[in-house]
Amino acid sequence: MKASFDLFSEQAESYKKFRPSYPKELYQEIIGHVNQTAQCWDCGTGNGQVALALAPYFDKVMATDISSSQLAQAPVHEAISYAVSGAEHTSFADNSFDLITVAQALHWFDFDAFNREVFRVSKNNGVLAVWGYGLLRIAPALDEHIDSFYSQVIGPYWNARRKHVDTAYAHIPLDFQQIVSKESHFIQVRWNLKHFVGYLNSWSSVQTYRKKHPGKDPVKAFVSQIAPLWKIEEQKDIRFPIFLKMGKIKK
Repeated sequence: MKASFDLFSEQAESYKKFRPSYPKELYQEIIGHVNQTAQCWDCGTGNGQVALALAPYFDKVMATDISSSQLAQAPVHEAISYAVSGAEHTSFADNSFDLITVAQALHWFDFDAFNREVFRVSKNNGVLAVWGYGLLRIAPALDEHIDSFYSQVIGPYWNARRKHVDTAYAHIPLDFQQIVSKESHFIQVRWNLKHFVGYLNSWSSVQTYRKKHPGKDPVKAFVSQIAPLWKIEEQKDIRFPIFLKMGKIKK
């Protein structure tokens, strides 16, 4: 089995504070395909954002992550049980889950091993739903700068697996009977420049850049570049496109 990747423990607190939340319409579409709601598994839960959103729908939510630092940021809820665990091998019993979810984390997994574990722990006709979000969009003038920062300034510092997010998981093998999503989902937020900077600082590529170039701050230089387009306290509407892959596990 390939080693798991943990690039987010160091910035676990900022990850929770500045990362956007998923819309309720996304969860509602996924739940609409689930036959029963006894138990679900949120794999790669991070700070528990998805687990908390799923808790009202299920009797029990099992939430796992390889980062204890991320789990330390997760909210306490009577329906949620958290555990440090990899995605590819768990202690869950066979045929346990009505729904398995992975949000913005699948690209870090060993795909073959994860597919085998999903088949083992899912109930027959259980649902696997995986999703992520692409690069944020604000306005054409700002988007041009964001694209350049993303691909050219810190592009070389992204882990190679980031390419799977850029291609909306198109090349990740998933062993299920596909359910085609009929909806287009987006994360809609309204941020000031300070929050936007906090979000950029949570990127693993930014952390890697700083480690390789001590004393240099790519985010500070980027913010200076876009300063004429974004005043400090100005609120801007921001949209993140969501991509969703889901299907039934047939046994």
